[in-house]
Amino acid sequence: MSQGIFIVIEGIDGTGKSTQVRLLAEWFTAQGSEVITSREPTDGPWGKKLRDSAASGRLAPTEELEYFLNDRRQHVKELIAPALAVGKVVILDRYYFSTMAYQGARGFDPTEIRRLNEDFAPLPNLLLILDLEVSAAHQRIGARGDATNEFEQREALERCRQIFLSLKDEPFARVIPCNDSINAVATLLQQAVRQAGLAPACL
Repeated sequence: MSQGIFIVIEGIDGTGKSTQVRLLAEWFTAQGSEVITSREPTDGPWGKKLRDSAASGRLAPTEELEYFLNDRRQHVKELIAPALAVGKVVILDRYYFSTMAYQGARGFDPTEIRRLNEDFAPLPNLLLILDLEVSAAHQRIGARGDATNEFEQREALERCRQIFLSLKDEPFARVIPCNDSINAVATLLQQAVRQAGLAPACL
């Protein structure tokens, strides 16, 4: 799987991950790279159950974690690994670091969650952690017309944020402040890609 480039964009809800995934993919594509974007939970059967539970009521903690692991195994096997094997750029909106954060906030040990995932899930070449104060994230969620669900309650989000930030010293991780404009944040992500030596050859 080392032929391709694997980039993960993480952060609590309201940090603009989906927008930045799209912009980074467009940036790579403009330089001639073949890019695959995806998200977790996926749109597969396990991911759909998880997405439904965010609105209808969360699953029991152990069951929820099992669904995340099942969804990710399928994602790695069917999309991530094949795309990387043929040299594509894979950019994800959330990965197992979100499971560490959100299930960690429910009382699981983030280190153990990481171990369970890294038994089968490849490390990214670059982990971009979009960071924003929880109060600002809640304002953004409200501004886009959404109500915060159980995944996004303030105390839990603060715990999630701290787990994300605990990854900042990993050699493949970069924390990106995202309280500026969308374009300014996109520029910071591009700079991080260059600094990691992952930019297209023409840049």
